[in-house]
Amino acid sequence: MTRRVLITAPYFLPVLEDYRRELESHSIELVTVSVHERLSEADLLPLVDDIDGTICGDDQYTERVLRAARRLRVISKWGTGTDSIDEAAAARLGIRICNTVGAFTDPVADTVLGYILCFARQLPWMDRDIRDGCWRKCDTVALNECTLGIVGVGHIGKAVARRARACGMRLLGNDPCPMPAAFIAETDLTMVPLRDLLEEADFISLNCDLNPTSWRLIGRRELAHVRSTAYLINTARGAVVDESALIEALRERRLAGAALDVFDDEPLPADSPLRWMGNCLLAPHNANGSRSVRHRVHRNTVDNLIEGLAIL
Repeated sequence: MTRRVLITAPYFLPVLEDYRRELESHSIELVTVSVHERLSEADLLPLVDDIDGTICGDDQYTERVLRAARRLRVISKWGTGTDSIDEAAAARLGIRICNTVGAFTDPVADTVLGYILCFARQLPWMDRDIRDGCWRKCDTVALNECTLGIVGVGHIGKAVARRARACGMRLLGNDPCPMPAAFIAETDLTMVPLRDLLEEADFISLNCDLNPTSWRLIGRRELAHVRSTAYLINTARGAVVDESALIEALRERRLAGAALDVFDDEPLPADSPLRWMGNCLLAPHNANGSRSVRHRVHRNTVDNLIEGLAIL
């Protein structure tokens, strides 16, 4: 029996031909559409009526989409985060969701440390000065003089902590889950309430999952407790931060700067004030970038799909 599978993951589409023969050998008919970043609910609704499975990115698989996909039984998510999928509705409808847990731990943790170094050592700004003909020596700090607050101490948060501790940083953490004693001993991490972390940290790294408890976790009230000399780094999900509140804090210099790999709307709208803020470092949701890691995710995503279809 042939199964129809919709392929919409932007990272996977360019390598689809490498896996086409294997997928088709499992009686899978491949359906593709052009995708820039992700598909909305409205984009998906005309596509899902007769599909049995999908390899997707951050597409909006809402309950309405899932109900319209009357044959859908397997969602193989490319990557880790499944916050764009209504998991409760999928469970009610008997739709299996697969992902690659912990896939991007190392590249994302490396990215966070890179942003910390850029801000602490003012590397991008000195480069800009030199190119503009300005010979100005910036005020910089060493990492062992600084405190890092990690919001969300899961796989990525722990990897960030290990890297920062190797640089001599003082570490604060905030997470609803208790930390293993061995990890606390290894990193000298101190778990504190969110407000204490925001008040004490020189750098704040957001590494939590997006769920109902972390939606707009950092808003105006929380930013009011942040030091004016502190930097916010978000490599988690855009919706963890109230973007308008962040823009206000940056404009009013109540926050020294921000590094943002993720946004409320992706791609970042052309009229976003963030584009013109000199105290921001911006990236196109690419903290997970790594050739070898992406290859492993491709492989695991295909395996998850085939396994899921085989048990139908």
